[in-house]
Amino acid sequence: MDNLTIAGCLEALHRGLPPGVTLLAVSKGHPPEAVEQAYAAGQRHFGESRLQEAGAKIRALRQRCPDLEWHFIGHLQANKVRPVARAFAWIHSLDRLSLIQRLDRIAGEEERCPQVFLQVKLRPDPGKAGFSSEQLTRHLPTLNHLSHLKLRGLMTMAPLGLEPDQLHRLFSDCRQLAHQLRARLPSAMARDFNQLSMGMSRDWPQAVAAGSTFVRIGNAVFGSR
Repeated sequence: MDNLTIAGCLEALHRGLPPGVTLLAVSKGHPPEAVEQAYAAGQRHFGESRLQEAGAKIRALRQRCPDLEWHFIGHLQANKVRPVARAFAWIHSLDRLSLIQRLDRIAGEEERCPQVFLQVKLRPDPGKAGFSSEQLTRHLPTLNHLSHLKLRGLMTMAPLGLEPDQLHRLFSDCRQLAHQLRARLPSAMARDFNQLSMGMSRDWPQAVAAGSTFVRIGNAVFGSR
């Protein structure tokens, strides 16, 4: 896409989003020039899932786009925690307790405080990871004592093939779980635990209707990879 097309796509998407919902432009597979064009059109939040590719973009754009915020949205491997903690302000895909504890420790060593989402899986889906609601409830005592991460809320992805009403119920269940967890967090943590990362190109309207505050959209911004 050229600059005008990217700007036009962003403008159309923002018109469809209510106040309080952040558009996360998924830039994986697209060159730094496309990110810079979106930045020039006012976009500030960008999502990446491949560390090596993202690192090259971050270095290329650090001076030209100083207030750009990078979000890591891919599966986070334990051996990639340190470079991800260094490079990304937001991490959407914390899907197991051992990973959270490792990130908390390394973030402290790196003097970082990433904003993070807990990934949940509320419907059967063999292709996706995530906590169940029961697991999160069981892990709350440990999560209460994290010292170098800012817990912002929950992230979920819908299985393929769900009907619109099924999508709405799934996203509503995620919202309700977030409310239940927030009520049991210490007050200082609960104040920040107010975000929901739900919805992609195919299902963001249902996610927003259910309370999403971050939608992750790629092709509708940049075109196909």
